[in-house]
Amino acid sequence: MNQPLFRRRAELAVKLVLLAIFLGAGAAFALLVGLADAYEAVGEPQAQPIPFSHKHHVGDIGLDCRFCHTTVEKTAFPGMPATQTCLTCHSQLFAQQGILAALRKSEAENRPLAWKRVHFLPDFVYFDHSIHVAKGVACAECHGRVDQMPLAWKAEKLEMGWCLACHRDPAPHLHPHDQVFAMPADPLAEADARLLAESLKLQSTRRLTDCSTCHR
Repeated sequence: MNQPLFRRRAELAVKLVLLAIFLGAGAAFALLVGLADAYEAVGEPQAQPIPFSHKHHVGDIGLDCRFCHTTVEKTAFPGMPATQTCLTCHSQLFAQQGILAALRKSEAENRPLAWKRVHFLPDFVYFDHSIHVAKGVACAECHGRVDQMPLAWKAEKLEMGWCLACHRDPAPHLHPHDQVFAMPADPLAEADARLLAESLKLQSTRRLTDCSTCHR
């Protein structure tokens, strides 16, 4: 009686190896796509379901960041504007304009607007908006002058070295709490910035530069 070319265990081993290669290739592709998104070109406006102008809403009208990003002081994620947030004004203002068709559809179908993220970090990087806000890091430090952006774009590459430079010497990037959401945020004199860092217990940067702070 002829013996099979591979015994059952050998066949199972080959199948597992092939499966691992297949899954590994898929994971590598996903990682490359994620990294490409993370390091997309700075200064390129991101298309949105509604062409929301930060320049108009923040720069011209003076809308506070927290009106739309409601959880920025409480959680890691700043929050994105819900349909009802937009309708606070646009149920009356320009309500029937074509530019707001996606907003009307969102309300009619009871589905949230699919806003696209502009500032993307890979899954292996942890970032908490609330702690940065609490420590006096102004929005403009990372997001740039959004009050001058007709459509939002990435202002910084958000690379590891850029983040570490701030974590090693946070004082120059700190602001009084009443300036955190200002555009632009008024810089402090160096001596005042050092005093603010001390009052916020940021004079020691050992914990800030520990790997586990951002990679959890």
